[in-house]
This record gives sequence, C-alpha cells and structure tokens, in this order.
Amino acid sequence: MCQTKELLVVFVSFLVPFCSSIDTISFNHSLKDGDLLISSGKSFTLGFFGNSPGKRYVGIWYKNVPEQTVVWVANRDSPINGTSGILTIDSTGNLVILDAKTRVSAWRTNVSSTTKRSADSYTAKLWDSGNFVLFQDSKTDVIEWQSFDYPTNTLLPSMKYGIDKRTGLNRFLTSWKSLNDPGTGEYRYTMELNGTPQVFLYKSSSRIWRTGSWTGHGWSGVPEMSPRFIFSLSYVDNDTEVSLTYGMHDTSIISRMVLNESGILNRVTWQEGEQKWVQFWSAVKDPCDNYEHCGVFSNCNLFNLGEFECSCLPGYEPKLSRQWYLRDGSHGCLRKKDEKVCNSGEGFFKLNHVKIPDTSTAQMNKNMGLEECEEFCLKNCSCTAYASANISAGGSGCITWYGDLRDIKQFTDGAQDFFVRVSASDLAQLSKNSNSHNRKRVIEILVGSAAAITLALSSVYCLVINKRRNDKKRSKSLASYEGMDESEHAEISIFDLSTITNATENFSDANKLGTGGFGSVYKGHLKDGQVIAVKRLSKTSGQGTQEFKNEVTLIAKLQHRNLVRLLGCCVQQGEKMLVYEYLPNKSLDSFIFDKTKGSLLDWGKRFEIIHGIARGMLYLHQDSRLRIIHRDLKASNVLLDASMQPKVSDFGMARIFGGDQIEANTNRVVGTYGYMSPEYAMVGHFSAKSDVFSFGVLCLEIITGRKNSHSDQEQSKHIVGYVWDSWKDEKALDVVDPLLGDSYKACEVLKCIHIGLLCVQSFANDRPTMSELVFMLCNETNIPFPKEPGFVFRSENHFSVKHSSSASIGTSVNDMSITTVHGR
Repeated sequence: MCQTKELLVVFVSFLVPFCSSIDTISFNHSLKDGDLLISSGKSFTLGFFGNSPGKRYVGIWYKNVPEQTVVWVANRDSPINGTSGILTIDSTGNLVILDAKTRVSAWRTNVSSTTKRSADSYTAKLWDSGNFVLFQDSKTDVIEWQSFDYPTNTLLPSMKYGIDKRTGLNRFLTSWKSLNDPGTGEYRYTMELNGTPQVFLYKSSSRIWRTGSWTGHGWSGVPEMSPRFIFSLSYVDNDTEVSLTYGMHDTSIISRMVLNESGILNRVTWQEGEQKWVQFWSAVKDPCDNYEHCGVFSNCNLFNLGEFECSCLPGYEPKLSRQWYLRDGSHGCLRKKDEKVCNSGEGFFKLNHVKIPDTSTAQMNKNMGLEECEEFCLKNCSCTAYASANISAGGSGCITWYGDLRDIKQFTDGAQDFFVRVSASDLAQLSKNSNSHNRKRVIEILVGSAAAITLALSSVYCLVINKRRNDKKRSKSLASYEGMDESEHAEISIFDLSTITNATENFSDANKLGTGGFGSVYKGHLKDGQVIAVKRLSKTSGQGTQEFKNEVTLIAKLQHRNLVRLLGCCVQQGEKMLVYEYLPNKSLDSFIFDKTKGSLLDWGKRFEIIHGIARGMLYLHQDSRLRIIHRDLKASNVLLDASMQPKVSDFGMARIFGGDQIEANTNRVVGTYGYMSPEYAMVGHFSAKSDVFSFGVLCLEIITGRKNSHSDQEQSKHIVGYVWDSWKDEKALDVVDPLLGDSYKACEVLKCIHIGLLCVQSFANDRPTMSELVFMLCNETNIPFPKEPGFVFRSENHFSVKHSSSASIGTSVNDMSITTVHGR
C-alpha cells in the first residue's frame, strides 16, 4: 500500500512541467529522460544518456565540452530499458531512479536522516564543481548525500579520494566495462592504510601498480607530482581521515583524472584550440611501473642502458639464475649464501631517487628523525631497510621494513632516498668501490653512474631503425597529435664506407652542408635515390668517440616528428659517421637571422616552430623511454623539413637525466654560450631546467629575429635583457621582428614573449617544465609573472650575471659549441 502511494506521488510530480535551465530537483519536481539539470555556472550537466535507447543511465558530463565526457554515473550497473526513466526524490528523502513502465527502482541512495522531516523538505542540486548534492531545505552545509563520495571512473578538482576512518567510507575509482558501457569494470584505483597509506591500481584482485607512500611533496612513485602552475594538492592524514584532493589554480582549465577501461590511469586536460583531451600524465607506462616486476629484494631501473632493467639489491642474488639470464626477474632475489647481517660492522646501502618498497607490512614512527631511524633499524636484526616518512621541511618520521622488499623503482630525479641493510663484507666492498666518505657506515651510491653509462655505451656498436619495416607505422604516427612513434625494434646495421663516399662524391665541398663542433655535414644521394645527410666526425676531435656513442645510442631509440631521424651509421677505417634523413631547408638560424629568408617565415609559421620545438623537448624530458637532457639546444641545432616543420638535432652533448653526479653536476660544461643557463655555465649544474633556459632564449630569437650573440656596437644589452626591459616598460611588441609587419596576432606574440621570459629566469626552480610550457602554449590560462632573467647585460665580450654565486665568466659570445669550461 505504501509503495502504491509513493509511486502515485512520483507520477503526479512527473506531470509537473520541468524547466531544463534549473540546477535542482525536489520532491515535487522530478527529472525525466530528455530533461537536464545545468549547474549555475554552466560547467556541468546532469541527465539521462546512452548510446542506444535500450540502455539509459543518469550521469553528469561537462556542459562546455563538445565531446560528451561523462564523469559520474548513478545506475551504472542497472540501466533503464528505454526512455521511461525518472530521477526523483521519494517519500523517505532519498534520490531514486525509477522505470515509469515497470515501476521498478533501478538505483537509490541510502540516506537515513537523524532528523525526521517531510519529503518535500529535501532538495538535490548540481553544483558547479560537478558534485550532485542532496540536502535538507536551504541548509546546503548539512549534506545528506553527495556524488563526490561515490566516484565512478573520474576524479575531479576538489573531489576527495581516500578513506573516512569514522564511517569507513572509501572513495575510489573503478573503470567502465568498455568505452560504451559504464558498468563497473575490472580495474580499481583505491587507497589502503596498512603500514602507511598508499594507493594501488588493481585488475580484479591483482595489484598492477602502486603510487608508493606519501613523501610530504607527493607519492614517492610519482615524482612528476607538482603543485606548481596548474595544480594545488591537499593531503590529509589524521585520526578521522586519509585523503588527497587536488585543485586548479586557474579554474578555467578543465582537467580530470580518469581510470579508463584498459586499466590506464590518465591525467588529461581539455585543449580548446585542438578541441580534444590531451594527456598530461599516465600510469602504467613502463615495465618498472608493473607491480613487483622484478620480484623481491630488487630494483627496477629503466636507465640501465642496454642492460636488464632488474638488478638485485646489494647482498642479494637472483633466486633463479636461468630465469634472470633470460630477463625474467619476477622470481626476485634472495640473500647471498653465508651473508651475515646481524653482527658487528654491518650498515646500510643508500639508493637515491627511488619509489620505496611496498609499505603494507612496514612500520612507521612519526616522532623519529632519520638518524634515530638508522640506529633503531640497526639494533633489530629483523629490520631489512629504513627510510624517512616525510622528506619535506628537512625530513621527519621513520619507516622500517622487516621482511621482503617489494616493488622498488629507480628514478633519475625526485622520489626519495632509501637505505637497505648490508653485511660488513658488503659494506667494506661498497666503501672501497665508491671511495666515498659518508658518516656512520651509510654508503652513498647513485644508481646510473658515469661508469655504468659508459660501460653500457661501449657495448653498443651501432643501432639503426629498420626503415622499411617501420615506414607504415611512422606515416601513421606522423598524423597523430603527439607525433610519437617509438619503434619496438632496433637492429644492428652499418653503411659501408664506399657507399657513403660514393653518395657524397668523396665528401666534395659542393656537397658540404655545414661544419659543426665535431666535424662536417654532407649531402648525399644513395643509389636508390634517397637523399641523406652525413655527419662526419673529425678524426682530431678528442671528444668525438663519446659524442658518437651518444648520438647512436640515443637517437636510434628516440622517434618523434620533432626530432631528426637517424637512418644509420658507418664505422670503418678510422671514420665515424652518422647518416640522417636529409632536411632540405637546413637549420632554423639560416632563416630567422637572414633579412631575406626571414620574410618567408610569417608569424603563423614561427608559432608552429616554437610549438614543435617544445613538443620535441617534452618528448625528450618526459615521454620517451629515456629521459634526455639535450644541453645544446639552439637555432642552428633545429632543422626544418620541406614543410618547415622543426626537428631538434645534434645529440652529441646529450645526457641521460641524472648524469654522472649525485646532484647532476659536471666538471665538463658543454653547450653554447648565450643559450646556457646561469647555474650550468657557472657551477656545472645541469637538469631539464637547463634545456628550458635554452628554449626560452631560442623562443625570443624566433620572435625578434635577432641573434643572441648580436655584435652591433650599439647593442649594449644581451637580447634577453633587451626583451626584459621592453616587457617591463609595457612595450613588448617593440621587439617583434620588423619582417613580420603587422600580420601577427598580438595576443599570441605577447604570450610567447611572456613564456620565453619565464624560461630564462635566473633560478632553475622558478622556470616551468616543458610539460607546463606546452600546456601554456596550447591553452588560454593564467601565466605567472616572470622574475628578472639570468645573463642580462653584455659589455664588450663579458656578461654581467644575475646569479646566486656572484660568479662571472669572461668569454666571447658566439654560436660555436664549447666542450670544456673550467671555472675561475
């Protein structure tokens, strides 16, 4: 009888006219299939959706994104058959989805209010955050139920994920069954509190990825996490909850994190200009991301060039040698025979920049410092490792492990330090090998040292992309938005010296395209008609062998539309040569610094070139299997193809991120003055931000048409200083290349100048990353105001440097790459 009265009320309310412009429903105003709720700021829409009338769901999607993108689904596992669905508030104050034909409920909330009120006192409202909230009367602070507490596959800004310890509510993501079926899929992304809080990605009951524990800055397994520019992060771990919320500094940016039907976790943003979602970050993206890929007591390191990515921790050896030899590390490692780690003299081996092991069975003490943590672990024979619980603000807290160490991953930067227990004999050997002087038996060794990299490079003779096999794949890739096409196979192949000699007409001057720091480049024609460019390394160059190994090893593995393509190499009779695709328009500097050819590059083309260079560098820094620092980005190292698309070239000075020093320092500074960042030129510190500085200088050169090493006597300031002063005086457009006339878009030019000045700020931490640069170039967003650049003034042949070291260099500014700088 009660159910009949309830349905009668529902059908009466169904007859009440519904206004599709409102953002609320109530007991007397239901939502039928075809009607919509629209949030007050017109950010989100709620209504029925479905690809066919047979299955209809109530969901929430973006109002202003043309491609319908559903971020939440109510009845995901109980669709309404046909268009007879109604969303309403029933007599108990609960939201319910009913089938008007069958009178069956497909979904309902489970609210039991402590305050007895009539059904007409309840209202449900779609907020502009995308949250659908049920509350009583106008007291929006008394929330009875909200969709944000029950996510489906999407995490939105201001939406918590994590666990409420008081109620047991666990907010986690679950994938859709398929692209068109929002039903609960087999993947879930969920927080667990055992040991220390971590978030796991599951496929059914199997763990497939882990974030690592919270470091104070972010998850230890996600070193890319940064609150700068776009995101703000709020992590809470107290007696009532453990949760993480992200927000947007610029609320006009549309961003979401989604667990897709294939089990990939993606951070994407909507790019208005391209009218598509663009990936910002993803997981799982490499073998080392796979949970316990290398088994227990091992480290997974993708930067072991040419080697197996799995390596046993010191004091351990492969459990199954044969499987390890076959590059199957899943069985892990075990303690070496006769190794004793509970007697006098043992200590700890330090791994830098790692995702620390699974903490599910670890113990945490928030009141211990790192020194106490070391002593505490050392006194307990069962303690296998330790780490700081929070590395922010100098570090605090202690995590200790007492059994298997699982799922360690090596990074080149970020993450945190980790200390594994080793025997006295291992400690002595490691101390001898490292020749370090760290206190209290803690041995500091950086995985991926110069010796390891050199050894790996020396084992490589030559790699070449199998052109015929990959032509089809490459053509398809070039049409893609990101332009990526990492070949799955690289084969050993060598061009015969006679073939190169014939192709270049014995390296005739008529075929010489130019001369660089390590030799000359020649144009050549192979017998099949293919045009090539041959880089012939000078026999007298003391650095040629190392740079040759770099280019062969790196470029053969890097494939992107904005990187020059390596076809092969030749090593014969003392010659070392690299064979590239031929690019008919030569280098960028031959256009932008030429008063005649410069007019061929209108602003639209220059903007495309800036954008293309940025994408190529983003690939090197973030999206390729090897994170590469170029160290010599300049106009002469950007080549232009037949359609004037830019391709970054000359990787002779490139280095894998992390380099051969703990803090990425080097005594051998390489690159080109005028493009070098202050910290690199002065103290030899290089990082991805060094390339960002070079990109900023190059960006300003493209805009102004003026060379950084401008030699006019009247030009008393470095080009960066010239642009900076114009910017400060609100005369930034005065620096634009006169060859552009009035045809450029002022807003685009000003944005590029703004971005260029952000890149050349004195301190590396102030500069954006390449991913942030690409986002700024592609989107309308608030951009931080730049601080004063480094290397501003030029007097004769000297720079006055704005730098914390108060150092100075005395050298001429030119476009030649230098290979060694000794500070004075």
